[in-house]
Amino acid sequence: MKHRILFVCLGNICRSAAAEAVMKALVAKAGRSSEFFIDSAGILSYHEGEKADHRMIFHAGKRGYDVTSISRPVKSYDFEDFDIVIGMDNSNIDDLMDRAATPDQQKKIHKMTEYCRKFDNDYVPDPYYGGAEGFDLVLDLLEDACAGLLDTFPDK
Repeated sequence: MKHRILFVCLGNICRSAAAEAVMKALVAKAGRSSEFFIDSAGILSYHEGEKADHRMIFHAGKRGYDVTSISRPVKSYDFEDFDIVIGMDNSNIDDLMDRAATPDQQKKIHKMTEYCRKFDNDYVPDPYYGGAEGFDLVLDLLEDACAGLLDTFPDK
């Protein structure tokens, strides 16, 4: 049985798409890809069917990450299909909690920064309207948090 992780942000073109790519790279580097199914989605369907933001693809690519996800909105069945649903900020968490149908589904919802080990940021900020430094900060936070998240899944 694979560990199933869903990363969520507002539009699924920056933060959650990058989190998916970072996490996939970390589990591959650890030789554990067969143990995980990793995906991403957005609260909104505005960007459904689109590739990730070209700026995130560029900045992630400079670090060796391949951001290939195609935007999709969170669906009600995601709360059943995934073991853990990770939002990037408090607004994402609130929206996810509103969409979860049961208390058990709500227990699956966590904030990305809960898993940070080096950074003490409360949330992963949306870099969409900012400059290059915003994308780099997001990637710094995601690298830290994804490493911490991977540590919560013991080796088999």
